[in-house]
Amino acid sequence: MEVIPVLQRVDELSDLKRRVVAGPDPEATRRQHARGKLTVRERIDALLDEGSFQEIEGLRRHRATGFGLEAKRPHTDGVVTGWGTVHGRSVFVYAHDFRIFGGALGEAHAQKIHKVMDLAIATGAPLVSLNDGAGARIQEGVTALSGYGGIFQRNTRASGVIPQISVMLGPCAGGAAYSPALTDFVFMVRGTSQMFITGPDVVQAVTGERVSHDALGGADVHAERSGVAHFVYDDEATCLEEVRYLLSMLPQNNREQPPAMLGADPADRRGEALYDLVPSDGNRPYDMRAVIEEIVDDGAHLEVHERWAGNVICTLARLGGRVVGIVANQPQSLAGVLDIAGAEKAAGFVQTCDAFNLPIVTLLDVPGFLPGVAQEHGGIIRHGAKLLYAYCNATVPRISVVLRKAYGGAYIVMDSRSIGADLSLAWPTNEIAVMGADGAANVIFRREIAAADDPDATRMQLTKEYRTNLMHPYHAAERGLVDDVIDPAETRPVLIRSLAMLTTKHADLPMRKHGNPPQ
Repeated sequence: MEVIPVLQRVDELSDLKRRVVAGPDPEATRRQHARGKLTVRERIDALLDEGSFQEIEGLRRHRATGFGLEAKRPHTDGVVTGWGTVHGRSVFVYAHDFRIFGGALGEAHAQKIHKVMDLAIATGAPLVSLNDGAGARIQEGVTALSGYGGIFQRNTRASGVIPQISVMLGPCAGGAAYSPALTDFVFMVRGTSQMFITGPDVVQAVTGERVSHDALGGADVHAERSGVAHFVYDDEATCLEEVRYLLSMLPQNNREQPPAMLGADPADRRGEALYDLVPSDGNRPYDMRAVIEEIVDDGAHLEVHERWAGNVICTLARLGGRVVGIVANQPQSLAGVLDIAGAEKAAGFVQTCDAFNLPIVTLLDVPGFLPGVAQEHGGIIRHGAKLLYAYCNATVPRISVVLRKAYGGAYIVMDSRSIGADLSLAWPTNEIAVMGADGAANVIFRREIAAADDPDATRMQLTKEYRTNLMHPYHAAERGLVDDVIDPAETRPVLIRSLAMLTTKHADLPMRKHGNPPQ
């Protein structure tokens, strides 16, 4: 028996791995680039710190037979798995290689993903999936479908334990779309990524509707209408850089705190610009984003679901170096009212913040829930209850600030003191009440107004009386429902001091298997 020298074996291994990294023939790579898409390893290199990627099961090949599969057994089986670092912290990744079987999932392919997911859960590190696949490998039948089941089960087991981020860089159809939907954040790229359960051909065959892939499940559709996509970008490089930014604001797992990063922005910086940014007239709109940028460190924040349910802002930022989640009404959109989409958006964000130890700051300027038949029939009660449940269930530090209006049930739902906010603050422009003064006067004094010689004058007088007695800025503070009325310019320093005090907050939860949130 011939003994082959070790160095020769090493050379053979090096050559084999070089060919594995190179992937299939150059023509497949050219086609990938022609679609405006990076190759699988170019994507991994863009996501992870330089030289940090450690691949696992790179030499894996499928064992399936039939339909010509036995003659085509490429290494990796169409998915690259492993780990590396982002800003020096461990991150696990799996990435479909569209050049091999169109990135379709078979038995070996699925087992590789299961392995890397198990490692991420066991070590307590984030998991990022780079999705560019054609769904289940039809030639492998039910075995491929079973592989997806294993992924879904692990997505669910990892939920709230480690951050899970799905990056859509190509098609994702059928049952494959449910894995991204189970994760914490979904990124999409315009023009190249789509997600749908049934594709355009099936839609046309069943309903007669003709629709393109992008119009059915493209990035803009999921960013603006369905709410499936949390972030959307024009190109893969920008998208992957923003994934790195998001990871820099998240803890490794639910047992750790998010990474602090003290910058040059002074913690005691006053924000006199807030005097002009927020009009005292409650009927005048303004951009809440400008308020957030004035308050947070260096004006930097990462908005989640920016283009969906624009009447509510959900964003990640730092205050005094600490990462916080900010929920705010947006008076520029629907006057900042709460509706079905806004409540659902905020509820999901609050739950994510609570899962990963991100304190929640709520900025209120809310005139109430959006009235209308469509909202009532669409389940505004049920969806509003989701937001209420999320806040009541959250154990992280919670601070609310009432800037102007805070009316009715929307005030209660938006983390009022009565549902467990640790601190409730208000500006001297606040109006906390069941409803606006005009509406309240019309209800309470309707008989007096109707019987008056001059109803309009009487209405104005009684409205002023109601506002003076029940809607002055210190009414809630006098009753202990607001902890302090603060100078708007002091909002940033007060929030930073308050968050520092709440760092050691501990909440005892009742013994239960799990809650049963509104459906």
